[in-house]
Amino acid sequence: MKNGNPAIEDFWHAYLASLPPDAPPPAAYQAWHLGNNADMADRLGHLVKTGVKTATCSLVWVYEAEQERLPQVGDLSIITTWDGEPLCVIETTQTEVKAFDQVDEQFAYDEGEGDRSLAYWRRVHEEFFAEECAAIGRQPSHAMPLLCERFRLVFTGQGD
Repeated sequence: MKNGNPAIEDFWHAYLASLPPDAPPPAAYQAWHLGNNADMADRLGHLVKTGVKTATCSLVWVYEAEQERLPQVGDLSIITTWDGEPLCVIETTQTEVKAFDQVDEQFAYDEGEGDRSLAYWRRVHEEFFAEECAAIGRQPSHAMPLLCERFRLVFTGQGD
């Protein structure tokens, strides 16, 4: 898959070169950053790269509004900084759609943010999803559908 960003394409090729010779090469990947601003994207990206963050969630309504498919188990993604610097490759291991108020303590902990508590998770995600809802003309609620995604770190480019 061509990305158009030479740094990302080079990173992808380094990942492919790290695979065992008999491994079937993955056909595709997506490159993206977490969050909606530079500070958040860079901070969360580094949490993924260091293995602290092993889960993330996104608003299903955004996928619908942008007519994009939801992430699926087995998807490979290059996580980048806000500016597009590749940080690591992850593989989606689990996806589940849940209402905002159904996200549990373990998922909040696995997201790796702040003090990793459910209270912290709810506070920052209410703010984040309120902004996302405003951008697509929806009203946030505790019943809004979230895609809860778990992933594993598969490549950091540092001697993997």
